[in-house]
Amino acid sequence: MSVFLSKPAMYVYAAIAAVLVLWAVHAHVYNNGYEAAELVYQAKIAATAAQLAEADANEQRRQTIANNAAKKREAAALAEIAARELEISELRKELRREAQQDPDAGRTALGSGSVQRINKIR
Repeated sequence: MSVFLSKPAMYVYAAIAAVLVLWAVHAHVYNNGYEAAELVYQAKIAATAAQLAEADANEQRRQTIANNAAKKREAAALAEIAARELEISELRKELRREAQQDPDAGRTALGSGSVQRINKIR
């Protein structure tokens, strides 16, 4: 009988086969667990990415609304400034006309009409 076919050699072969089977089972279970965890975390990452995309869209929408409101306020302020500028321009024309028509325009002292015109400017 050969050394490779003896009873102790068969026990060694059986032990090696058992170790290989256990190693294969362990590797299979480990890989399945890894794949399951990978799927779980991929789903979590996808959900987080979707939440981030939604938050980004909401922030873009909020900024657009805020910018449009600011533009409306700016347009209103510019219109008010333009109206005030027109009003001041008209006041200057009126005061200049009144000053030219003032009979005391050449005097060194201010007359009552000049004082009234100065008070309108304040």
